[in-house]
Amino acid sequence: MTSSTRASNLLEALPGRYYTDPAIFELDQRRIFQRSWHCVGRVDALTEAGQFYRVDLGEESVLVVRGGDGEPRAMRNLCRHRGAQLCTEESGSFRTAIRCAYHSWSYDLDGRLLAAPNMREMPDLVKADYGLHPVRTEQWLGYLWLNLDPEAPPLAAQVEPQLSERLGVGVLERYGIGRLGVAATISYEVASNWKAIIENFMECYHCATIHPELTAALPQFRSGYGTISNGVGAGASFAEHVDGFSLSGRAARPILPGLGPSDDRLFYGIALRPNVLLILVPDHVAVFRLEPLAPGHTRVVVDWLFDRDTMVADGFDATDSVALLDITNRQDFEACERCQLGMRSSAYAAVLVPAEHVITAFYDYYLAAIAEPPLRPGLPG
Repeated sequence: MTSSTRASNLLEALPGRYYTDPAIFELDQRRIFQRSWHCVGRVDALTEAGQFYRVDLGEESVLVVRGGDGEPRAMRNLCRHRGAQLCTEESGSFRTAIRCAYHSWSYDLDGRLLAAPNMREMPDLVKADYGLHPVRTEQWLGYLWLNLDPEAPPLAAQVEPQLSERLGVGVLERYGIGRLGVAATISYEVASNWKAIIENFMECYHCATIHPELTAALPQFRSGYGTISNGVGAGASFAEHVDGFSLSGRAARPILPGLGPSDDRLFYGIALRPNVLLILVPDHVAVFRLEPLAPGHTRVVVDWLFDRDTMVADGFDATDSVALLDITNRQDFEACERCQLGMRSSAYAAVLVPAEHVITAFYDYYLAAIAEPPLRPGLPG
């Protein structure tokens, strides 16, 4: 075999430092997670005025609060007086105002400055000039998306090209994700870099090795080539004996209301950079949100979404559907953790086989986003 043939079959993977180096993780935070639209949680997670949750976008802490007018808003978790963090709890409820525990400056639920001690002695303190710093928000798929960059294009500019490349136009809308309800949520703490989790999702070379339950439901995955490898709009067909994406192979309920016969018995997997993974099957949808916490630590939150009418019907039970993907997730995350350990080795020099070449599209996106040159083709030296 010639060196040129070898180079076309085996491609260089990202060096290990991109997964382990704290300086590169900081670069990821500043150049990707502080500049991109970031999915942070369900819009309906906050049901009453004053309810909040706290999220980290890159190195910034953000409060998401349901306002008195019913609208969710996002604000930097930063008092305008001395810069103290306003809230350290992950979630909770403000009664009528957001108060800083340091000097008691208080803010309305929409971020406006309400009061500060001894305000009469500070005639130059104009309330309108000292509200909390707002963070841009958009709602899509029933989730809230945030962006710290005031100059960034709207969310559609980030996600629509990715959807067109993977599914084509109009396919995702048929699933009506924004109208679905959450039947189950599992949060996984994964000892792996966020990029390795996305790469694992994109390729199926490992499926025959570690996913017996998944490949029993989706025989195509035994080949090592997943749906992403097969081009725009490609889905994987269920096995002949399988009616639904579940551990037993039974469907939880009829297909989602917006789907047609051509959508039945098909599985789609989609990566929406930088932090969302979607799995679409006829009777439900799974939404993954990745939260990078450290070079080797990522929280992955997965919601299983079903038709709301189905969820209140007699006999509904999502356990069977949740079980198949939960088993698959744990198998994947263990594999990612093993790779994370190997990435610290001075001898680490990974390659991509043809079934994994789809990952190079993610490399192109990632290296451009952090302003690094692209990898050269071929094997590592």
